[in-house]
Amino acid sequence: MRIILYLGKGGVGKTTISAATAARSAALGKRTLVVSTDLAHSLADCLGVPLTSEPGEIAPNLWAQEVNVLDEMRRGWGKVQETMTRTLRKQGVDDVMAEELALIPGMDEIVSLVNIYRNAERGNFDVVVIDAAPTGETVRLLSMPDTFQWYVGRLSGMRGTLNLARPFLKSLIPTTELLDAVQKLSERVKALREVLSDPTITSYRPVVNPERMVIKEALRAETYLSLFGYPIDSVVCNRVIQPGDYQDAFLREMYNTQEKLRQQIHTTFAPLPVWEAPYYAQEILGVDELEKLAQVVFGEQDPTAVYHQGAVQEIVRKEQGYILRLPLPHVEMSKVIMTKKGDEMIIEIGNFKRDLTLPAILTHHEATSARFANKALEIHFTAPTEAESDKTA
Repeated sequence: MRIILYLGKGGVGKTTISAATAARSAALGKRTLVVSTDLAHSLADCLGVPLTSEPGEIAPNLWAQEVNVLDEMRRGWGKVQETMTRTLRKQGVDDVMAEELALIPGMDEIVSLVNIYRNAERGNFDVVVIDAAPTGETVRLLSMPDTFQWYVGRLSGMRGTLNLARPFLKSLIPTTELLDAVQKLSERVKALREVLSDPTITSYRPVVNPERMVIKEALRAETYLSLFGYPIDSVVCNRVIQPGDYQDAFLREMYNTQEKLRQQIHTTFAPLPVWEAPYYAQEILGVDELEKLAQVVFGEQDPTAVYHQGAVQEIVRKEQGYILRLPLPHVEMSKVIMTKKGDEMIIEIGNFKRDLTLPAILTHHEATSARFANKALEIHFTAPTEAESDKTA
């Protein structure tokens, strides 16, 4: 199975590029599913057919769906939510507030991802193309597997304590059934996380326009994807004005501005391949027209192939310790906060946080310094001195 996720600022054309990729994949004979996770769905309009929350075949080898988050919440988290809501009501919490508090933050993102993965497995699809929500929401969606695993780990750690205290706290704590349900969902999320970070299966492709604000947001997305270990294999530059002898001053200036930014995109995102989609005077609608667009963008290339792979992290042995290298392009050192706690390294950039479980060889080393070199964050670990080792002994 192959998963391709298109993301970017709202309005850059993710839906069109996603649908075009899926249409071309189907034309190449691959069983293909294209999915929209955006709350403001436009995939059905782009394809020119009505869609439901379940995959429906709309052309030979091509299926499509628009994930209904509310339906998925009821289906995947309904029973657990009811149990938690009842527990909160017993404590005198208002009905509406109890229902709100029963939702784990980000659960809507979790069920969306689990739904896509479940349908992909059951449908035996060769390719799954995801038309994602705007960048910020997508990064939040992709960070949820890590956050959820942390939540479940802390909750599961309470199990022994809860069992001992059950006679005294029966009405105050989650039931064993609740913990079992959360653990079961956690196992699915863990498997999903492995698939989403496997560069041989999943690729992430930012969609940009030749506009400064759009490029900056795409660069931020590249940083956050690198932070969470999600592999980017290429970039799509959409709505590119083609060269021409423009007599109109406005069009000529627009082309000149775009051309500078287009070259900047190729330079900035190197070594990632950059695909280009022309700026058309009319909308591209319907499976046939979308398939033609994909041929313009990708040429004779297979749009579902993997076009770039790079190391997510690397440990280098040095004379006095180790260096942990994390590819994190386009970040200022002043924006990064790092904290080491035992075998965990917590890295924060803006509003996003990643907990890295360090390998055993780094657990007892100290993180002494960090710097950016060759588009990577290098964290230097030094072995503790004998005096320090004696103190901890």
